[in-house]
Amino acid sequence: MLEIKNLTKVYPDGTRALKNVSFTVEDGEFLVIIGLSGSGKSTLLRCINRLIDPTDGQIVFNGQDVTAADGHELRLIRRKIGMIFQHFNLVDRSNVLTNVLAGKLGYINPWSSLMHQFPSTARKEALEALRKVGIEDQKHKRADELSGGQRQRVGIARALMQNPSMVLADEPVASLDPVLAHTILGYIEQLNQENHISVLCSLHYLDLVQRYATKVIGLKDGEIVYRGTRDDIRQMTDAQFKEIYGEEAERVSAGTLSGGMK
Repeated sequence: MLEIKNLTKVYPDGTRALKNVSFTVEDGEFLVIIGLSGSGKSTLLRCINRLIDPTDGQIVFNGQDVTAADGHELRLIRRKIGMIFQHFNLVDRSNVLTNVLAGKLGYINPWSSLMHQFPSTARKEALEALRKVGIEDQKHKRADELSGGQRQRVGIARALMQNPSMVLADEPVASLDPVLAHTILGYIEQLNQENHISVLCSLHYLDLVQRYATKVIGLKDGEIVYRGTRDDIRQMTDAQFKEIYGEEAERVSAGTLSGGMK
């Protein structure tokens, strides 16, 4: 279980990105975070694994206080929290297999990882992870030779290498077309359902939210302004919609906004 208690983040320039945010994520849930750009979605996800240090509040993951953890304890916690990034965060000059093996860095000797010396068991795991996302045949290609959809599959395989109990996905399909978006979210959903991995995923398109989320929270200006289930999202009123996206926002269909929202 993940518990977020009164989480606040104030950046050095005075920007209050998160304001007393509180919610829980049960094991095996697929929680989607919605909201406009700048609402605090990425900050929230990056606070959970301490890529960004929160200013105040508490994060408790499987009974461990993430906010109080340091050094070795924090590294052990991060092992179990996979991360999938909007812009992939791959090493372009390295091949696909090496990028996936990077997911094992928390488990092996740091010097060995610098020398790209991974045990044979890790290589077998990496090949299996690539097989699960359908690109085992690309293992020797450089990352910068891949399409956007293939690069994101590498990111998923890398996260899978951590044997995580939770995955944070920060706008994982924002740069992909609708068909590829469903493909990538389908792989993430497979991890969620088959491996019972909790997923926290930020998304823009409401049709994707309706399809994949089990629970939803809506952020606006760093505060939670909406909580609901997949069914609640399908029945969202215009008033609830405007509470999240602003008074000028209009739904032109079930899953898009006027004004070009991604």
